[in-house]
Amino acid sequence: MAASVLAASVVNAARLQLGRRARQFSAILAKDGYQGIVRRVRLKASDWIRPRSVVWSVFPEDVMAADLLRPPVTVVPKIAPGEPIVVNWVMEASGRGSGGHTTTCRIIKYMERSGYVNRVYLYDPFGGDHKYYQRISRDYYGITCEISDVRAGMKDAHAVVATAWPSAYAVYNARCSGKRFYFVQDYEPFFYPAGTNSVLAENTYRMGFHGITAGRWLAEKLSHEFGMMTDFFPFGCDTAQYRRQSSSKRSGVAFYARAGTPRRAVELGLLALELLANRRPDVEVHLFGERVGHLPFKFLNHGLVTPAKLSEIYNRCFAGLSLSLTNVSLVPFEMLACGCIPIVNDADHNRMVLDNPHIRYAPPTPHSLATALEALVNMPDFEATSRRAAESVVSASWDDAGAAVDAAFRRALGA
Repeated sequence: MAASVLAASVVNAARLQLGRRARQFSAILAKDGYQGIVRRVRLKASDWIRPRSVVWSVFPEDVMAADLLRPPVTVVPKIAPGEPIVVNWVMEASGRGSGGHTTTCRIIKYMERSGYVNRVYLYDPFGGDHKYYQRISRDYYGITCEISDVRAGMKDAHAVVATAWPSAYAVYNARCSGKRFYFVQDYEPFFYPAGTNSVLAENTYRMGFHGITAGRWLAEKLSHEFGMMTDFFPFGCDTAQYRRQSSSKRSGVAFYARAGTPRRAVELGLLALELLANRRPDVEVHLFGERVGHLPFKFLNHGLVTPAKLSEIYNRCFAGLSLSLTNVSLVPFEMLACGCIPIVNDADHNRMVLDNPHIRYAPPTPHSLATALEALVNMPDFEATSRRAAESVVSASWDDAGAAVDAAFRRALGA
């Protein structure tokens, strides 16, 4: 009797699950077609096969060695008259297309032209091929100075610079001489949900480094919240690569859609573009950053593109979405240089850093963003607006950023 009751219970449970799955299958099929089924199967499969342990972004032994209660005593060599300033830069290994690496390498190259001796030390807890990343640093980012592996140790220098939170642990623990600096381009604890990584990133602001930040917002935040000594540099724009073509025919809008970068609010931007596409199906939508799968509206899927191609895209667009929930990216100034008007989510950190009258701000809701885009598409005197926008960033040189970093180094080192 008990066995038959148990069997009946199992059969009923199986029937319920089969019915539930059949109804779910039918609903997904009706709404999204077979592609919707395939996407969900792939998602479940990827979750099933993914490892349950992950490779950390930082070497755990570096975290263990960094005792913030007992800061190391570092020697800062004096700079003799006529002697070049020597700087060790500790950078994460990176592939092509990283905005953060692009900015860091621009500054390094400026320092090289200004008489500094630079050394780059790669930090890579993922076990990548050092020669491969060394080649990318030279061929793509244009680094000509010495490039080594930080795990083999660093030579003495006047300055030792962390460039991201994992590299800060290596800089804190290093035994070489040199004043410790932190080249900060974003508030990295915001890159993660509340948890170990966000705490480890935040702790790097308590290491006693001298901060040199991308824009004033970060300098003020780190100074006020962590008591860091800070300087900042202004955002530049490569107007040799990004420039307005007066003969361009504009017919669309652009969006940096890279889902792997949550701080750029990709899902929010796509909802805004869907609303715009419903209102104005004649407007082309250009997506770049990575290849995007199926969406409920037509779009041009550019994927990862070169600066030259990106300039071409911007010159085909009235406007572009540039969303940032932390420090701003390089995108708004590059859009402006091409006469493409950026729509940016309205936030103090964006207004403080960008400080340009031709940027349009909108509340971070799909309808507000779509309405702002539509207003630019419909603007009767857009050509004049586009021309003035491009002119507004002509003087935004990366040399100004480099000069600000140079001055910060010299003040902090007493050079």
